[in-house]
Amino acid sequence: MDVLLAIVKFLVDEIFSKPFYLVGLMTAVGLIALRRPWGQVIGGTAKATMGFLILVVGAVTVINALDPLGKLLLGATGARGVVPTNEAIVALAQSRYGSLTAWLMFVGFLASLAIARVTNLHYVFLTGHHIFYMATMLAVILVTVGMAGAGAVIVGAFLLGTVMVIMPAFTHPWMKAVTGGEKVAMGHFGSLGYIAGGLAGQIVARVAGKKGKSSEEIEFPAGLRFLREPMVGTAVAMLIVYLIFAIWYAGRSDVGLAGAVKALGLSAGTTWASYLMAQLLNALNFGVGVAVILLGVRTIIGEIVPAFAGIAERVVPGALPALDCPVSFPYAPNAVLIGFLTSVLGGLVSLLLIAWGLGKAWMLALILPGMVPHFFTGGTAGVFGNATGGRWGAAWGGFVNGILITFLPAFLLKVLGALGFANTTFGDADFGWYGIAVGNIAQVKGAAGAIGVVLAAIVLIVFASWFQKNYVEKGWVPGKAAGRAAKK
Repeated sequence: MDVLLAIVKFLVDEIFSKPFYLVGLMTAVGLIALRRPWGQVIGGTAKATMGFLILVVGAVTVINALDPLGKLLLGATGARGVVPTNEAIVALAQSRYGSLTAWLMFVGFLASLAIARVTNLHYVFLTGHHIFYMATMLAVILVTVGMAGAGAVIVGAFLLGTVMVIMPAFTHPWMKAVTGGEKVAMGHFGSLGYIAGGLAGQIVARVAGKKGKSSEEIEFPAGLRFLREPMVGTAVAMLIVYLIFAIWYAGRSDVGLAGAVKALGLSAGTTWASYLMAQLLNALNFGVGVAVILLGVRTIIGEIVPAFAGIAERVVPGALPALDCPVSFPYAPNAVLIGFLTSVLGGLVSLLLIAWGLGKAWMLALILPGMVPHFFTGGTAGVFGNATGGRWGAAWGGFVNGILITFLPAFLLKVLGALGFANTTFGDADFGWYGIAVGNIAQVKGAAGAIGVVLAAIVLIVFASWFQKNYVEKGWVPGKAAGRAAKK
């Protein structure tokens, strides 16, 4: 048993929790199934893996640039509370829930392939770190309600496999609107926010009577046409944001320049000029990080989509790869920035609502804006909103996402047991709604709780299968549907 657990932990720690290896492995399986020469298999696998590593480099650059922005925002406003960060909450959970998490991730991935094989939900979820995060959350909830052993593994793996196939199905009509019908699905557990972003865009189009201009059609005066380049435009826009909060924070009488410099970890004695130049560097790094992410996504798509023809033919007929949310970024880079900024705005508005009365009425913790979830999920919601409602759809899509990833984590804290008292929690929308649903159903005493969550998962699979048949397979594309309705 110890040897088997060691093997499972190796696969989880070294393969399945590292999406670059997982994407490479799936590319290799697809190319082998297509009977490609070994040279093509090795080359395609290496290129897909390195494409994901390029994306990781870009993501790390963006995250490092966002860290000081989060400190500036919270320092300027003086807010205190829980900051949702998936990486932090998962790290805290591993000492107690690590073994169960490993089993859930391994068996849950197999369960997702089985569900994809026997139903019409032919999606293979390849975002390994999000599988790991969801497995961790489910392990925490199941242990909190008293489940353990093989029963917890079976129930948790089925729950994990379920959410891995239903969410790509639910998002796929909007994903087709974004990509123009490319054979790639969304594999990220912020999907409820992306659907809400797409719906917000549809509402904007319906109210306006037509779909507005895309965020990518923003017209700049002759002297500002350099802003059409996404990397440059992103850096300039973020520089304005950094400078606003940097001046606000250092301008507080109780903080001053010295306090702001210390909070950001800059050298003692830093002058105003150096302090502001540091914000310029952060903005430039942010723009570079986004550009690197876009390059990585294009590299991955170029290799994995053709390879998945092999998996579709041999392993899961008709399979689509469900990839991380930055896969949507190249389709509307300007919408990514719009969605990020309005998602932060939605988070701040929600924070004020909780602080001014809703928190006390519903016994909710203050959820502070985490820059990383707001960038990746808010940016993606902006892309979805832009696809259905143009630039105003992008703005409202990000704003709605910001509301969701503030209120859902606040309610999720109540079902995480002892881990709910940590100073962080899961940040993306699907962790919120799925964790709340599973946690509340599982609290029923005895076997009834386990039976209840399994039945709930079956209901979700049936509903997703119906949605797949009646909307995805019949070619419904939300943006086009909204446009036709508006013209009538």
